[in-house]
Amino acid sequence: MKNKLYNNKPFINIYEKPLLNSNISSQILFGEKFKIIEKTKKFYRIITDFDKYKGYILKSKFNDYYKPSHKVNVLKARVYKLPNQNSISNYFLPFSSEIEIIKKDKNFVKVEKNMWIKQSCIISKNKKRKDYKKIYKLFSNCKYLWGGKTYNGIDCSALVQIYYKYNNNYFPRDTKDQIKFKRGKLKTKFVSGDIIFWKGHVAVCINNKHLIHAYGPKKKVIVMPIEKTIRLIKNTANLKIQKIFSI
Repeated sequence: MKNKLYNNKPFINIYEKPLLNSNISSQILFGEKFKIIEKTKKFYRIITDFDKYKGYILKSKFNDYYKPSHKVNVLKARVYKLPNQNSISNYFLPFSSEIEIIKKDKNFVKVEKNMWIKQSCIISKNKKRKDYKKIYKLFSNCKYLWGGKTYNGIDCSALVQIYYKYNNNYFPRDTKDQIKFKRGKLKTKFVSGDIIFWKGHVAVCINNKHLIHAYGPKKKVIVMPIEKTIRLIKNTANLKIQKIFSI
């Protein structure tokens, strides 16, 4: 088996330790490349190609060659077993999954063995979107999940990162690294595109009065008033804003 592989499942969990009851620290989306750096009995220790994230994944059979040319442009793209409406599976490919078009059939594209999705759900991998507000709002009401990166659950730092990943731009995975990524300053007046950091938490302003974040206490991705959120986090977690910089 080659050390560099591509994920051929809708998404897989990255664990902190080589144990199934270990915490999930992140996930690998369909088509993402990773490298095996160590093998145990049931797990691979890996590092992801995009954000250099390290952790453990369950051993499985992955692709050692895959050439993504497109990406999923919707929150979740239904997977079909065959290129027709009647062959629905129980799976979805998450937003920003990277795909190779193996075959086309009418309105469907084949992305893997027994895996077809609608062509309307994808765009060229090289195409970029500046409408970050629409991208973040795709995840509105998705449940909060520590380590999550998908429609099935997402955490605060993954929500911020997904805009950068979708546009093929590097951005760290965890808030402790994100906060160091760009210069910033503290201020009392906010504008759309401001990224606000607290210790262990991050949110994005979608205008000068509201922000969006994956907020643990609310158990979902939610739009909230900026000033109310600042007070709430100060009163409940005793945390002050540490840094602000723009997308």
